[in-house]
Amino acid sequence: MEENESNALATFAQLTANSAGRQHQEPDHPYRTAYQRDRARIIHSKAFRRLEYKTQVFLNGTGDHLRTRLTHTIEVASVSRTIACALGANEDLAETIALAHDLGHSPFGHTGEEKLNELMKDHGGFEHNVQSLRVVEILESVYPDFDGLNLSYEVLEGLRKHENGYTRPAHENIPEEHFPCPSIEAQIANIADEITYYSHDLDDGLDHSLIDEKQLTEIILWKKCAEFVDSHYAGLEGKRRRAYIVRTLIDFQVADLIAATSKRIEKSGVSNADDVRKLDAHLVGYSETLHDANRQLRKFLYQNLYYHENVATPNANGGRVIAEMFDLYTNHPELIGGYSATRIHNQGLHRTICDYISGMTDRYILKEHKRLITRP
Repeated sequence: MEENESNALATFAQLTANSAGRQHQEPDHPYRTAYQRDRARIIHSKAFRRLEYKTQVFLNGTGDHLRTRLTHTIEVASVSRTIACALGANEDLAETIALAHDLGHSPFGHTGEEKLNELMKDHGGFEHNVQSLRVVEILESVYPDFDGLNLSYEVLEGLRKHENGYTRPAHENIPEEHFPCPSIEAQIANIADEITYYSHDLDDGLDHSLIDEKQLTEIILWKKCAEFVDSHYAGLEGKRRRAYIVRTLIDFQVADLIAATSKRIEKSGVSNADDVRKLDAHLVGYSETLHDANRQLRKFLYQNLYYHENVATPNANGGRVIAEMFDLYTNHPELIGGYSATRIHNQGLHRTICDYISGMTDRYILKEHKRLITRP
């Protein structure tokens, strides 16, 4: 399979055979590459299963067809694989990064993240990308010899999103090296996340009647895709028409991204995976025209959906629940779950509480809040 990668993938793709390896050395698997093993480790993790009951935008449980953090993650993985395939990048690596990118998200979506960051301001803060790394490097405990999932360096690289670059550890005869950018596969997973959540949050907002199509008439991307659908399927109406517009919206963004990125790759002259890392700017991105149109769509969603009363009010209540539970555990650490409590000595009380709460699903923290605080 590694030989097939070297023959089939682009020269700038990250080959499994050239991986910097794992923190804890393990023998190769007889019939899976390193990134395929990493993908399985993530899918089989508890943190991945919990994503099913974590808020994407709408509070989990408020609608059967609304996206959850899990369905969003699966959709990002799908888009990542499509883009990677088209560009000749490593599909397994891009997909694996996508599957792990939200493992550290707190309950109640970005409202929960903001509340935990506020509560942890004097203790190192909280950010879901950093927490995803903590999940896979420390908090998952399934192996006898080490904490975490012991993922390959390149998967961890894709989760880091450091502003000051990426340091790859020494491996084999290659010394430690610092790079401004991550692999092209990491770049693909990052922008696939953006494509997916803007398009599908828009879909959920329309489906839940929090926004309507009349509000979208001046949004360039929506207008362009709606015109395409209407010109090709004149009789399409209602939910079927809207669903196809959203599908077209995703296809349009992916096609633009692939075309614009291909031009940058050709112009850059990169000939191996580290050439991509050494560049001062990411290769993967939209055309300038689509970049501006995406910014308009994002502004619309923040103004009309993310801060809509029906979204903001229940999520704000979730933030209050997090704050009250954090205060309770601070004053009564004996209430922290048995396994989590064992980390207090090494991680400190506040970080342990943060890890414990951020790992909770929406429904579990509400259940614990009711049991421990409201007590009907």
